[in-house]
Amino acid sequence: MIAPGAVLGVLGSGQLGRMFTIAARRMGYRVHTFSPDSDTPTGQVADVEVVASYDDADALRAFATQVSVVTFEFENVPSMATEVLESIVPVRPSPMALHVSQQRAREKRFLASHGLPTVPFEVATTEAELSDALGRVGTPAVVKTAAFGYDGKGQMNAARRSDAAASWQALGGHELVVEKRISLQAELSVIAARGLDGQVVHYPLFENRHANHILDLTTAPALVPQAVAMQATEISRTILEALDYVGVLCIEFFLSTDGELMVNELAPRPHNSGHLTFDAAVTSQFEQQVRAVCGLPLGSPELLRPAAMANLLGDLWSAGTPNWAAACAHPDVKLHLYGKEVAKPGRKMGHMTAMARTVHDAQDRVIAARDALIA
Repeated sequence: MIAPGAVLGVLGSGQLGRMFTIAARRMGYRVHTFSPDSDTPTGQVADVEVVASYDDADALRAFATQVSVVTFEFENVPSMATEVLESIVPVRPSPMALHVSQQRAREKRFLASHGLPTVPFEVATTEAELSDALGRVGTPAVVKTAAFGYDGKGQMNAARRSDAAASWQALGGHELVVEKRISLQAELSVIAARGLDGQVVHYPLFENRHANHILDLTTAPALVPQAVAMQATEISRTILEALDYVGVLCIEFFLSTDGELMVNELAPRPHNSGHLTFDAAVTSQFEQQVRAVCGLPLGSPELLRPAAMANLLGDLWSAGTPNWAAACAHPDVKLHLYGKEVAKPGRKMGHMTAMARTVHDAQDRVIAARDALIA
């Protein structure tokens, strides 16, 4: 066990690291963050902000000697970095889990090898393979880069097999994943944690709504049949145990219109859809990450009340500073801002959370508060 008072290391320096740091410091830990940037969301609240490249082995070694364990808030870290760190200090979740989840082709193959349901997919490394993959998967399909894609980046639609050339021109040169486009009933996520002793806990199933491929609104618990929630939980436990995982993991799911549940992707860290747990759960996903990587017993994932979370993107600043007073006039809505100075369209600048008697009431309250920002 890594007891309170120790120093925890975080690779990455965005809002996930910021909320992890807040949770860790509340429990008596100190936090050092490592990333190429300065005055970051995490660095603003951490004890030490190390500014260095992820491929700077000397800086990584020096960082590792100052902390008792290293975790992630950002998974697109070179494997060399995790190898350097692991030679000096425990890394949780493991570099193996990171390796699987940071690249779509590896992730899909891992899921398939464990008999877990996914959207029909193929992998392509040339334009000819891409054309063949579209023929086998069928169209319409979605073509995605295997690495470094998020929030809709690195992907495009293919309406017919003949779109292979355009897709390869736009995304080629890298390994690609081709997925059959399905008719969706809902997009869901499970956030679960596994401790050093194998203990597993999971939050209620979340329902996610996206706008322009970016998460816009999350509500919990998801209004889906109990059998779907149970299946999602069972799949999540299987994944955690197969990866011998330690930490918080988000599993994103598609629920098709015919009721079929399929794993979309994994995020080896706390996740945007779990931000509402900061206010609405007995133990937030961030405190759960602290507990897991430090070898402490995990906390209760129980929701205090039905809840909703709305993202605040940089678009809200397009006409000037948002009207914070108007939003805060909704006294039962919580405001979280990430300390980012520059607001850009699509950039996640903060979020709001509301709790209420029902999921629908919570959703209405958080949307009304967000609308007040630009009223």
